[in-house]
Amino acid sequence: MKKRRFFIFAVILAITELGIMTGCSHNQETLTWVEVIRDIRKQYPDVKQLQTDELQSWLSGPKKQSIFLIDARAKDEFQVSHISGAKNIPYNSKDPLKHWTNIQPDVPIVVYCSVGYRSSILAKKLQTLGFKDVYNMEGSIFKWANEGRPLVQGQTTVHKVHPYNTRWGSLLERQYH
Repeated sequence: MKKRRFFIFAVILAITELGIMTGCSHNQETLTWVEVIRDIRKQYPDVKQLQTDELQSWLSGPKKQSIFLIDARAKDEFQVSHISGAKNIPYNSKDPLKHWTNIQPDVPIVVYCSVGYRSSILAKKLQTLGFKDVYNMEGSIFKWANEGRPLVQGQTTVHKVHPYNTRWGSLLERQYH
């Protein structure tokens, strides 16, 4: 009986952890930005959040030269579109530092993905590696696009974003699919 209880507990724990890691810890029926943002802040309380308008201001102002902008999505998502100047470093990269040389720990780093879960995971990982000024862009590229902010594919301006999947893509306005 003890072995069976332990097995059931282990299965429940594994399913719960999978839900947390994929950002599916809330209602499976419909997603709302309020719910997603609240969940990300709850799961990653030590990760600082940066608003999309703040990032756009940084990118067009004097801070631009000193920001490292990271797109934490998969390569195929990045190739559809990204924010100009972003480096593609997938959130599950075992050694994100191998992509950079001579980076000072106090340089601002802004990480984004589709909605914020994967970028928060990478932001937390960078914090544990000693980087002090790390931000998750709240709402990530879906919110950025929904607000009509600029996107590129290589050097070309585009108006589309990889929707990740049907569930998460519901947070991206249809015109950007």
